[in-house]
Amino acid sequence: MNYRNIFFTMLIVLFLFSCQSKKLNYIDYYHKVYAIDSTHRIDKDTLATIKRYKKLFRKYPPVQNERLEEYETYIRYADRFHKKFGGIKSLDKLIVQSAPNWKYKREDRDFFKLYKKYGIDSITVEQKVIQWKRSLNKTLIDSFSIAFERDQQNKRLGSQVVINDRKNAELLIWAIKNYGFPSKQKIGLYGSNEQFMPMLILLNHMSGTEHYEYFKTKLLEYVKSGECPPRDYIEMVDKYQYIHNLEPVYGIHSHYDVNFDTADSARIDKNRKAVGFPSLKLSSKMIKDFQRKINHH
Repeated sequence: MNYRNIFFTMLIVLFLFSCQSKKLNYIDYYHKVYAIDSTHRIDKDTLATIKRYKKLFRKYPPVQNERLEEYETYIRYADRFHKKFGGIKSLDKLIVQSAPNWKYKREDRDFFKLYKKYGIDSITVEQKVIQWKRSLNKTLIDSFSIAFERDQQNKRLGSQVVINDRKNAELLIWAIKNYGFPSKQKIGLYGSNEQFMPMLILLNHMSGTEHYEYFKTKLLEYVKSGECPPRDYIEMVDKYQYIHNLEPVYGIHSHYDVNFDTADSARIDKNRKAVGFPSLKLSSKMIKDFQRKINHH
């Protein structure tokens, strides 16, 4: 074979490999989702919104922001306007995204109506959720079920709290080193004996441990990979600031109940943007819309 052909073949292979190995940054994903949502609020152009979401999900596997539910929103819009969204394959992805909070999601009648429209009955949907549960990491589920029970021991009163937080911090470090971040797609949201396991709460309590600096650095990597929600991360960081009487970084915890001035808001919004979290103004709108949606159901 001609050496020149071999050389160019190798270049092509290396180029393809570098493209595949390049990690997606989900901080960019979150900002694109916020931009699509904000634009839709203004122009109400659903067809344009469908196109924007479709382009986004071609590049990024969806992670389903709990307040925006962008992947479900995309599928519902596409279905309403008779646009292709990936059919059964995409509906299966949506089940995986919805499964962690299935305890409440299964009460959504419109969710089942959507699947029935494509020939998938409620029994099949439930079976797919069961299959998802079986795919979770049993070792991590058992370990974190104990951790979350320990976390709330004696209503977090007394000297045992410090010991329990240290044990949970060591468990989290072990999990990260051996399995990666214990996301909802690894351990779900409910563990053994229906133990509620919101990582946001556990990370809040990690802010007071000696391992805080490790978590602050390491968990940011998982925010970028899409495994750790930005909300969980900033909860931990701002709680640390609160404990040490420092100014809030992300505007989550504060020692005073007053509105931030212009300089504070600009600083906080800049910090939020750096980790993929919406601005103070947009966050407020999202919370109000989410509450309205819950009350409607």
